[in-house]
Amino acid sequence: MPTSPTPLAQLPVRHLTSDDLLACADLSENRGWPREEHKWGFLLTAGTGYGIDDPSGKGLLACCVVTSYDPGLAAIGMVLVAERYARQGVGRRLMRHVLAEAGDTALTLHATPNGQPLYEELGFTETSRAEMVCGRFTFTTPAPAVPVRPATAEDLQAILRLDREVFGLDRTHVLTRLPAFADHLRVAEEDGEITGFAAAWPNMDTHVVGPLVARDTGTAQALIASLAAATDRPLRTDIDVRHTPLLRWVKENGIDSVASNAVMVRSLPDLPGDWRRRFAPLTVAAG
Repeated sequence: MPTSPTPLAQLPVRHLTSDDLLACADLSENRGWPREEHKWGFLLTAGTGYGIDDPSGKGLLACCVVTSYDPGLAAIGMVLVAERYARQGVGRRLMRHVLAEAGDTALTLHATPNGQPLYEELGFTETSRAEMVCGRFTFTTPAPAVPVRPATAEDLQAILRLDREVFGLDRTHVLTRLPAFADHLRVAEEDGEITGFAAAWPNMDTHVVGPLVARDTGTAQALIASLAAATDRPLRTDIDVRHTPLLRWVKENGIDSVASNAVMVRSLPDLPGDWRRRFAPLTVAAG
């Protein structure tokens, strides 16, 4: 006697590995996102991937990645459900599993307008917004003359100390992967002190700027300009909308708005650290 199909809401959730990279990229493509194989490789190594196998036996039905920072915070990203299974409770099923595994750990994510109602239902609240911008940097409005140079191996400990101070948690296991992941890593240095750092990593036909940590807006501008000078690709980044001077400056230099997403948290009133010096995340999935 044939068995009845397994209800989608009861399909098992499993941990993903690097062997699932192409299936994750296929799912991205299925939903109209870029394949982003380089990014997927980084996230599946630095974080924990969760997936639901398609009952048809072809790839993944849904997936997401959770990147943990210390014991106090984890970031959820790349939440995807295959088009043919959309609006059937699969995303809710996956998220409830992730929440159960997280336990008391506070969570954060960037929510699209379509996903935000589900996350609100699951206890997330909006604390700020991030504006995604993309375009070819024109150098129309110069950056301040803040000294910026390529980072060296000797800078790593200073970068980690600054990031811990600004981010509020230890991200060593993520940031130590930056030299291999990014094409360009820059530091701003004044009077022998590193006052900011930024990376540009390849993503399809763009370079994504992130993380971007800086003492002030001028330092952030100098870091972006230095990265822009190092590439012939368009730049893309996600800037906290509270940084209005930086957003205005990048738009003066040809980097236009693409989308606006809600920055949401669960089990915390707000993200830790100092948002005034945190201009852009590493990725929208990894904070």
